[in-house]
Amino acid sequence: MSKGDLKLAVIAGEVSGDLLGADLVKALRPLVGGDLSVVGVGGEGLEAEGLKSLFDYSELSIMGVSQVLAKLPKLVLRIRQTAQAIIATRPDVLVIIDSPDFTHRVARIVRKSLPDLPIVNYVCPSVWAWKPERAVNMRPYVDHVLAVLPFEPEVMQHLGGPPTTYVGHRLASDANVLQVRARQVEKHDAKACMAPATCLLLPGSRASEITRLLPDFGETAKELRSRHPHMRFLLPTVPKQEGLVRQITAPWVIKPEITVGPAAKWQAFAEADAAIAASGTVILELALAGIPVISAYKADWIIRLMHKRIKIWTAAIPNLVADYPVVPEYLNEAIRPGALARWMERLTAATPEREAMLAGFRTVWQRMATERPPGEAAARIVLDVLNEKKPGHL
Repeated sequence: MSKGDLKLAVIAGEVSGDLLGADLVKALRPLVGGDLSVVGVGGEGLEAEGLKSLFDYSELSIMGVSQVLAKLPKLVLRIRQTAQAIIATRPDVLVIIDSPDFTHRVARIVRKSLPDLPIVNYVCPSVWAWKPERAVNMRPYVDHVLAVLPFEPEVMQHLGGPPTTYVGHRLASDANVLQVRARQVEKHDAKACMAPATCLLLPGSRASEITRLLPDFGETAKELRSRHPHMRFLLPTVPKQEGLVRQITAPWVIKPEITVGPAAKWQAFAEADAAIAASGTVILELALAGIPVISAYKADWIIRLMHKRIKIWTAAIPNLVADYPVVPEYLNEAIRPGALARWMERLTAATPEREAMLAGFRTVWQRMATERPPGEAAARIVLDVLNEKKPGHL
């Protein structure tokens, strides 16, 4: 490999990480003086940028301690396989993206064999939520962290973690989010919403989430329809969960409009006046799109046992960014369809509650704004870290 060429190792364990990795590679190409080659683990986005993944990265799509334990033997095997492949390839820089149960273990092994290899962590681990000691423990094997939430650099500095820079969240510049946001502003200005009201039901994309939450969402829809006969219910889902969603909703008296796939999801977002959603990234997605939302979640039994170790005051990212409760949250046994229904009534009408939430969402939008797209900002920092550890490489 000649001077100016770049061999980039990337490990992405989920769809969101794969998209971040693909954006990063696209932004790197015009900044690199020579050829850019990509090795590691990823999905369709990174493969479109030239990656031949070491294995199907969907194996790493695990959530919750119980799932990690169930898949631990195969996870350990994949950690060793990935680390050995990267060490053998001897890349110029390694970028690990999210999925810390996997990516950080790989990074530690690689650092021992290649101590001079620059390692960048894209997506800050949630040290602000639990196990804050992870921040300082990252220093031996991570040179820089690329944060996607604006409060994370300050948290990392306070906890003694690696240097951290906020590069922006890809959702804040996502074309679909921007289109829905414009549509929601248009509806609000025209006073077109809530006639009749349209409610989004978003029970998550994992079977465990759907199984736990969707029955309560169904009871909520039943109560809302009894109080508002013309209320409409939209339930977009992903192809692999369509069968489960249809099975659970089959006996419902109130039939939601079930749609499948990304295009249908964004159409549903554009038509919605408010949403009830599983706690997660979708809450931020809705906030940035300007759709009022109630967050709900039922944790698995192991997380419930460990709840005292969770330090954060809220699980809703918009609340963390705004630094006050913007989105109402209902967790575990506190999820009551009657409460969700009455919140939905307030959020699908021109009420002080709706206006207050939308004002909070505007604060979130302003705090997450960046001068450059996240991929470009991330790419420049990756090259800065490389040049700092290997001067004159590019």
